Amino acid sequence: MSSPSATLTVWAASWLAGDTAPDDVIDALAAWAQMHLIGAADAETAVRHDLEWPGVTASGVSTLLRIARSEAAEIRLVLPTAGDVRGLPTGTEFARAAITAGEGIQIGTVGKPGVGLVPSKEGPDVLRWTVFSIPTVAGSADTIGLREAEYELRQAVRDAAEVLGGLPTVATGIPGSDARTLVAEALQAQAGYRWPSTLSPRHLQVIDTADNVAAILTVAASTSTNQAPSVSTAQKRDDLLRRLWDVVRTARVASANSVSIRA
Repeated sequence: MSSPSATLTVWAASWLAGDTAPDDVIDALAAWAQMHLIGAADAETAVRHDLEWPGVTASGVSTLLRIARSEAAEIRLVLPTAGDVRGLPTGTEFARAAITAGEGIQIGTVGKPGVGLVPSKEGPDVLRWTVFSIPTVAGSADTIGLREAEYELRQAVRDAAEVLGGLPTVATGIPGSDARTLVAEALQAQAGYRWPSTLSPRHLQVIDTADNVAAILTVAASTSTNQAPSVSTAQKRDDLLRRLWDVVRTARVASANSVSIRA
């Protein structure tokens, strides 16, 4: 999947359910970074969860699991973007940080106080997780189920294939590389991320399909044609890519949360 938050959401839920050992979670997060720094967003959160503030500690993924265990409720992935803040507790520091990062995790029962986690890149192999106190954990009325996400992805695959077919032979800045090769390389980069063996075939299918569509969209965003498109053509293309990214994000949230909310 696309993000450290998605990886932690699924693996921590598996651990809380008793299906995964802590070392398995740590190994899965190591694919994103070997070092995980943990710090609180404010003094109150630091006291509540025995964290550093100001500053961070290199206590790693085990501290994140301890926090998840202390809340012992639901774990929810959020993948916000400009204009789409579904699932975020509005007006909070956590929401603002998650929007900036494009990802985050809520831990707790909807409608009650909880915890938010937001990762940020600190170096070539270092992730920093900031821990926030959330006054009210938010749900989302727009959340869809795994079956519906799978259905919407089928149409997205067809639309993404049309986008791929319309891409030029040479990708911008990478002479000699065609679009399909770049898509294959993007998918190969995703192959290093593991998932719990208890995930159902449907969960894995949704994750894999979303990754395929995302790889195509990423390549499409980095390519250009030899001729400048008309304003209307460019607008239609941008609208299509935006809609497909929304489908990908929605499917990724659905696949992660259909596992984690049961934790």
